[in-house]
Amino acid sequence: MVVFSKSIASARKSLAVLGNRSPAVSAVLNADSRCHSRSSERRSSFSTTTTKRSKSTASTTDGSGFDTIGCVGLGLMGHGICQVAAMSGVHSKVVAFEQEQRFLDSGQERILKSVDKLVEKGKMTLDLANDAVGKIEFTTDMNALKDVDFVVEAVVENIDLKKDLYTTLGGLCKPETIFASNTSSLPIAEMAGFSGRPDRFLGVHFFNPVQLMKVVEVVETHETDPTVLEKGMKWVDEIGKVSVLCKDTPGFIVNRILVPTLMQSMAVVDRKEASVKDIDVAMKLGCGHPMGPLHLADYIGLDTCHSIVKGWMDKYPDEPTFFIPDCLQEKIETGDLGRKTGKGFYHWEGDRRGDPVE
Repeated sequence: MVVFSKSIASARKSLAVLGNRSPAVSAVLNADSRCHSRSSERRSSFSTTTTKRSKSTASTTDGSGFDTIGCVGLGLMGHGICQVAAMSGVHSKVVAFEQEQRFLDSGQERILKSVDKLVEKGKMTLDLANDAVGKIEFTTDMNALKDVDFVVEAVVENIDLKKDLYTTLGGLCKPETIFASNTSSLPIAEMAGFSGRPDRFLGVHFFNPVQLMKVVEVVETHETDPTVLEKGMKWVDEIGKVSVLCKDTPGFIVNRILVPTLMQSMAVVDRKEASVKDIDVAMKLGCGHPMGPLHLADYIGLDTCHSIVKGWMDKYPDEPTFFIPDCLQEKIETGDLGRKTGKGFYHWEGDRRGDPVE
């Protein structure tokens, strides 16, 4: 294990001992597993308690002009966004905010372990690692966000929670602050309305794992100021990602195409036109996909797939591509949710896929 500078080492010592975590994988859909496990644990209100701020050295930036940014939520997606931003060298400070200390500690540990691995593999020098981690201010004090130039939100996919968050941030942050949501399925315009500054709001949808996946969907609403949109696009480029522009439409680009494809593959199963195995083999070899659609759905989590489509169906009842296949509904009802439960369209042992379920 790489030993960081004294300040980083002491921060690591103060963390609670956590169990080993399986490495992140390049699933196309950013199915954040904490959406379900943490939504019941979170409070729907955001307090502004006091915590000590870390020191930082101010610098000027070109392009986006975001000298200081805030990352709200340090779960599966949020910790990666925070890490990539800190490692980019673009910002003088990255404020990493979580409402509860246990989630803050977990996110901090994930970042430190990830940076450790980069140093161990020779992909990052110790000095650069210390510099990157030293720019992150880990806090449970929302007041630490009030003067940042840009806030990226990556909390659970719960519209009520986001309403409370953006209402609070809208009144707290300086008028110039731009807000961006990493949501994969909720309307950007609705959250923009909560913030009270819809012209300074956009979507920045990253993919899992953030550290490896290159594309970021930058999403504009009909109220997004063109200058704000340009700043968001430049920021994505500055942190080493590839930006693609999209209107505020359900699922944006990737999930709007991908999720209906998963549903269509399940509809083939319902009609008994092909087996699970043959559907996946056909799409892998015929389309050059790294894994078949049913394999991918299992990996993402069938409950996550169901939740996304159900939300779209409720909001857009006349859209024929949004439907829930019978086989998916049956697996939801029996609790066979794919990889996470050990059984879905396939049998699973941890991250290792077995044979199709007969």
